[in-house]
Amino acid sequence: MKQKIGTIIVALAVLIFLFLAVKYGVTVVKIGSDVVVEFDPVVYVDSKWASELLPAIDQKAVELSTILSEMKPDANGKADKDALLAIAKTYGLVTVGEAHVYMVKGSGKITGVDTKTSLGIMEVALDGYGGPIKVLIYIGTRIPSDETSVRDAVGMINFGDFKEQTQYGKVAAEINKRVLAEVLGGLDKDNLVGKTISFKGAFNIRTFNLIQIDLKEIYVVPTQIELGE
Repeated sequence: MKQKIGTIIVALAVLIFLFLAVKYGVTVVKIGSDVVVEFDPVVYVDSKWASELLPAIDQKAVELSTILSEMKPDANGKADKDALLAIAKTYGLVTVGEAHVYMVKGSGKITGVDTKTSLGIMEVALDGYGGPIKVLIYIGTRIPSDETSVRDAVGMINFGDFKEQTQYGKVAAEINKRVLAEVLGGLDKDNLVGKTISFKGAFNIRTFNLIQIDLKEIYVVPTQIELGE
């Protein structure tokens, strides 16, 4: 009887661990005689990347041209924070840190590429938009360490889900690694200018402690890129 009870307890422990591993991205490590459950951002993003994150952007992305057309920067490239807030509430989300985040899609023609630094970018002349805001898309080999657009825009990964702030940050960093490896890994950066492009992804506008927002350019983190001739 005791052996049967022990077997049931072990089985329940395994099921609980599997649940935690999938939902919260944890791994178990042994330190001396102790077993410690540690947060693993790779496991966490594995559980959401293909099954939740990418489908969310595929299904909910808004035409970038629609969003930008409603933004009216002045001659100096500045826009009023309150005016932008209304747009964010309509087409995107506002984070607890007051960033405006959007899931977007668009198409256009690549007019420029800059790979002089590791923060490679390409500029896109966006179909359906003739305004002053430049559309720039990250192409690697690095995405800025404070770039959290994809994590925040999908609206399913929240700060309160994590025990520590560092875990929340590690998830954003791991998502960006997936973008670099799976979306941008095979991109021929030397032969982009002049090609047509369709893309999906996310971008943010930071507004914390600001009244006037610089809108000369926006930076998109791509989750999907398709190139034409």
